[in-house]
Amino acid sequence: MELFLLIFGALFSVINPLGAIPIFVGLTQDDTDKERQRISFWTAINVFLILLISFFIGQYVLAFFGISIDALRIAGGFIIVNSGFSLLNRKFIKSRGVHKDVENDAQKRNDIALTPLAIPMLAGPGSISLLIAMYQDYPLIEQKVIACLAMGAVSLVIFLIMRSAPYLARILGASGIVAISRIIGFIIIAIGVQYISSSIVNIIEAIDFSK
Repeated sequence: MELFLLIFGALFSVINPLGAIPIFVGLTQDDTDKERQRISFWTAINVFLILLISFFIGQYVLAFFGISIDALRIAGGFIIVNSGFSLLNRKFIKSRGVHKDVENDAQKRNDIALTPLAIPMLAGPGSISLLIAMYQDYPLIEQKVIACLAMGAVSLVIFLIMRSAPYLARILGASGIVAISRIIGFIIIAIGVQYISSSIVNIIEAIDFSK
């Protein structure tokens, strides 16, 4: 349970579905309640599949390009820290990777569940790099099963939040969403710093100073 909560908390903080509420409401403002439910469902499914693929396939992509896991952790750590600072600076909407042109294009298309909602808004570079690193951190089969369950739980929460987005937007308001996002932003920065510092320590320890 401790490992499950650890992975769930890290993924939820980096993905930050609460910060996506204003964008989801804006993109689905002309849709029916049934259509919002369908989009919420497929967004959660797409996020789960993207996270799952990143977790199991990401290491082979690294090997193909000759990228070490510590280099990935440092690069991913910088991305995560940057996302955290964006949340603290109240730029969480812009940091979701959805620009005005993309938003206008999304409103013209019939299905926005995959893009821009699932990727890059929710399952972005930060969460993908985090999962690739986690695959190395948890080598045991039972640990990988727990990681998959945590991904499923995060996807379920994403569905519930997106499904309730219009109500949450009214209850929390813009100031409430910003306040929560700032708290999550601080946690995200801590996660990013931890990944960067641990990777630097690993690189230094691997250097043979006796030569």
